[in-house]
Amino acid sequence: IGVDGALYKSMEFSGEGLKNLSMEDRLCMANMAIEAGAKNGIFAVDDVTLDYIKDKVDREYKIYKADDDAEYEAEYTIDLSQIKPTVAFPHLPENARTFDDIPEVKIDQVVIGSCTNGRMAKNVRCIVIPATQKVYMQAMKEGLLEIFINAGCAVSTPTCGPCLGGHMGILAKGERAVATTNRNFVGRMGHPESEVYLASPYVAAASAVTGKISQPSEVM
Repeated sequence: IGVDGALYKSMEFSGEGLKNLSMEDRLCMANMAIEAGAKNGIFAVDDVTLDYIKDKVDREYKIYKADDDAEYEAEYTIDLSQIKPTVAFPHLPENARTFDDIPEVKIDQVVIGSCTNGRMAKNVRCIVIPATQKVYMQAMKEGLLEIFINAGCAVSTPTCGPCLGGHMGILAKGERAVATTNRNFVGRMGHPESEVYLASPYVAAASAVTGKISQPSEVM
């Protein structure tokens, strides 16, 4: 639906496939609803939701759900089993391609993390940014940060960082980055003649290994 297909609307995600989506998956998708112009992105409450909030809420809460006779401006049915790894090419999140239509693209940097998604190749920088302090602590306890650091990655404390051109990973003229962030507009991550390719953490990690945009199957 593009970057303006849901302007001033609400995007609701529901259906049989929800049981296969973790809370992290849902948080990423709800975040990206804004990139379609929506005012918000919401998911139906299910057992996964309730399990996630059980140790995070210490007061009574109310569950809201769509009316049985709710009317929608548009409905889209997506078969999750048919989705292929996708990369958004510069300079819009809607400029998406699957690996059936991606040429060899050499890269200079990989950013894994940020609010959207919280192996190094020669001459490729890899920056890992946990979404929150809690995620940072969990990654540390599980030994993931040690793995990243030993692989040559730079691990940041939670921050927007290079996602909005703030610091730590600003791109120079002509540089390309694969990022798990949410936007890739002109100049978003540095020089206006740099390029940002949006991808999943799996694609980003694979690209960090190979030094070019790669799908996970290439390094497994």
